[in-house]
Amino acid sequence: MQGHHHLRRAVRSLSSSLSPRFSLSSNSISKPFSSSSSLTPTSFIKNKNTHVSKFVVSEVINHTHNPNSCKNDQIDDYLVDPEVGFQEENTEVEDLKSFDGSACNSTVTDAYAAIELALDSVVKIFTVASSPNFILPWQNKSQRETNGSGFVISGRRILTNAHVVADHKYLLVRKHGCPTKYRADVLAVGHECDLAILVVENEEFWQGMKHLELGETPFLQEAVAVVGYPQGGDNISVTTGVVSRVEPTQYVHGATQLLAIQIDAAINPGNSGGPAIMGDKVAGVAFQNLSGAENIGYIIPVPVITHFIASVEDRGKYVGFCSLGLSCQAMENEQLREHFGMQPGMTGVLVSKINPISEAHKILKRDDIILAFDGVSIANDGTVPFRNRERIPFDHLVSMKKVNEKAELKVLRDGKEYDFLINVQPLQPLVPVHQFDKLPSYYIFAGLVFIPLSQPYLHEYGEEWYNTSPRRLCERALREVPKKAGQQLVILSQVLMDDINAGYERLSELQVRKVNGVEIDNLKHLCQLVEDCKEKNLRIDLDDDRVIVLDYHKAKLATSRILTRHRIPSSTSSDLVESEEEPTVAAS
Repeated sequence: MQGHHHLRRAVRSLSSSLSPRFSLSSNSISKPFSSSSSLTPTSFIKNKNTHVSKFVVSEVINHTHNPNSCKNDQIDDYLVDPEVGFQEENTEVEDLKSFDGSACNSTVTDAYAAIELALDSVVKIFTVASSPNFILPWQNKSQRETNGSGFVISGRRILTNAHVVADHKYLLVRKHGCPTKYRADVLAVGHECDLAILVVENEEFWQGMKHLELGETPFLQEAVAVVGYPQGGDNISVTTGVVSRVEPTQYVHGATQLLAIQIDAAINPGNSGGPAIMGDKVAGVAFQNLSGAENIGYIIPVPVITHFIASVEDRGKYVGFCSLGLSCQAMENEQLREHFGMQPGMTGVLVSKINPISEAHKILKRDDIILAFDGVSIANDGTVPFRNRERIPFDHLVSMKKVNEKAELKVLRDGKEYDFLINVQPLQPLVPVHQFDKLPSYYIFAGLVFIPLSQPYLHEYGEEWYNTSPRRLCERALREVPKKAGQQLVILSQVLMDDINAGYERLSELQVRKVNGVEIDNLKHLCQLVEDCKEKNLRIDLDDDRVIVLDYHKAKLATSRILTRHRIPSSTSSDLVESEEEPTVAAS
């Protein structure tokens, strides 16, 4: 009877934790991705209001699971006292053996299975990382230590979040119930989808370890259990909740829009990379929460996970998620539809901008109307059907395509319908939105520090970088697209003062346009033009028609003493030196 009391308490807690919740969340993602975004990767945040995980008693493991041990309306409430334990409010409870378990059998099974599976599959990850300093690109920032979670998948691999291992210098993993930490290495990482695969060479680590199978995307109100090592303790933890929403969401780490699952379970720092289990399979990977809101967490669904793993297995590395390179406008206005010759019942979206380096640029035109993608009709608001009367943006269909796979588009152009086949592929922005696991590029000449513009550089202006960084650079970073492959927006980031560059110190934070009359394409191109200069004077044209002129021979000599004075090991970043034999400008 005492055993049933323990199980009854667990069942009551689970039943309560899995009840539907309703909460209001502010529309807080109205500006570009920044560190102050309310969506937060859960291994980085420092939340003062630590959420306590919903109770899933480990005592359940020690008792025989009875499928008929729960009934909707005949379970008493229990109070938790941190000193005494669980105390019954009402002790007049009939034996749980007589309960009808049909109402909540799946709830108990999910949590019980999650605990059983997690013990031999989920690991704690210890990361020592050091991020680059984008203001002083030849230096790293201070070393930091973070924790995360991961779990074993087929092929003796560990799946976790990319932000758990980003900019790592040293990785260790520890399995449940083992005091030993084992060295791990990153096999592949996809920062856009916030996923990474680790490998452990030590055979001892794999003794007794079991891999988890990937399942399906859960439906609304289905129960999931998130397993990991969140802050507040060192042992494994299980939190439970139900699926409240499935739709494309901003992935904070990679600043991308991909399919995500919102659940009403607490996902705290350290949970990142842990599995969300439904039944006996993985429904997703925990990766971020909504700060300032109670119990709103997000998990990466199986379609995104399988797309990432398949990309790594097919190509040996992560290559990214595909895009058409289009900017489209909704056609919800009736007059707009009539103007472009859309017949009654015809729906689609208007092409307003095309990325010049995309395959679509060769086929589509501005003012084309995309009616369908791969045979799926696109609504006037840009959405397509998804499961049970749910709708999601058609971009999801594009992102799930394989690299260089053909996509069939039905297009309305000048009142006539056309069918086009277009190769889809990952597209790189003119200004990178993130830059992990590698040092920034830079080139120093006569104390002038040249770098390619990136959003991480703008983030160095603080949490409100969108308002505090140079306005013109910020606008270009968010809106401009490359005109040719390999193009970069190169800026003069700062001037290391010396007699040779006196008077030029106010020209920092301007874009570099030309070197000796030649328009530059990227930092490598600029470096080559400067190093190969044969003229007496070197002329550099900047934004606002500003000009820098240097005596080339004197500037060359000054570079050495400026580097020594500032203790800079090299005038050129290692990536520019290593790529000397590669073409400077990629073909357009």
